Amino acid sequence: MKEINKTQVWLAQTRANFLLLAVFLVAIGLTYAAKYADASFNVWHAVLITIGTIAAHVSVNLFNEYSDFRTRIDFDTNQTPFSGGSKMLVSGKTTPLQVRMASILSLLLAAGIGLYFTIVSHWSIAVIALLGAFAIVYYTPLLAKILLGEFFAGLTLGTLVVIGTYIAMNAQPGMSLGQLVPLEVWLMSIPPGILTALLLLLNEFPDAEADKKGGRHHLVIKFGKRTAAWIYTAGIVLTFGTIILLPVLGIASLWIYLALLPLPLAVKASQTAIVHGSDNALLIPAMGMNVMVVLATDLLIAVAVLIQIL
Repeated sequence: MKEINKTQVWLAQTRANFLLLAVFLVAIGLTYAAKYADASFNVWHAVLITIGTIAAHVSVNLFNEYSDFRTRIDFDTNQTPFSGGSKMLVSGKTTPLQVRMASILSLLLAAGIGLYFTIVSHWSIAVIALLGAFAIVYYTPLLAKILLGEFFAGLTLGTLVVIGTYIAMNAQPGMSLGQLVPLEVWLMSIPPGILTALLLLLNEFPDAEADKKGGRHHLVIKFGKRTAAWIYTAGIVLTFGTIILLPVLGIASLWIYLALLPLPLAVKASQTAIVHGSDNALLIPAMGMNVMVVLATDLLIAVAVLIQIL
């Protein structure tokens, strides 16, 4: 029983329920890699990329938990299924040293895999990996204090996961930058990046006061919840507008319209955020809808590309 409890503690500490995001982002890159591949699909490389991306996601979650404990933000938040931290450190179920060591080890695992693909695939993987490591380590102590937290989250745990996965799977060391990534992949990496940023943005609403007290300065604090809700809505419009536009321009297949299925849920989440953004109890359903929109849209993009291959 003791071992089961310890496992549950660390699953909560790493926010394991959110790690599907990393898997689905990698899936988009893998399906595009298979679509454009000149050689056979390397299953071992696909597994390795997935492990590295999950490790990076675990690392940023743990660094964030550690920082929010040190700044006492998590002592002031009200925990929801989507925000407020895991409370494992606050409740004493883990120690700061344990969390710090786990965050570093998971980052080293991700870095090691990034180094491998830098050698076997392309040097640009090192740039992507370094950007990711910077965002992981400096998200809470720097980026979330200068209005760049949402942007870097979307870039490094969104767009660059798709792009990096594609490059790691299909690139050769001598390729020029212009040869690395097709236009379709570049453009279809944008919606997942926006969605990751929006996931973070809406989850910041209930914690805004505690975050401000702890020294953060993100979009919700800067502009207030009402304006932040409209920023969220604009992000939803841009995300699904991009998906709609690319087949019209002949850049993507009509199958990509499968990713529009979560749109009604996204509209409902936007409406709720605008009307009830200041009421945490009424906002929680919208936060749940937002999680489903992000995961479902990413998954359906990957499914749409897979259908084109089969």
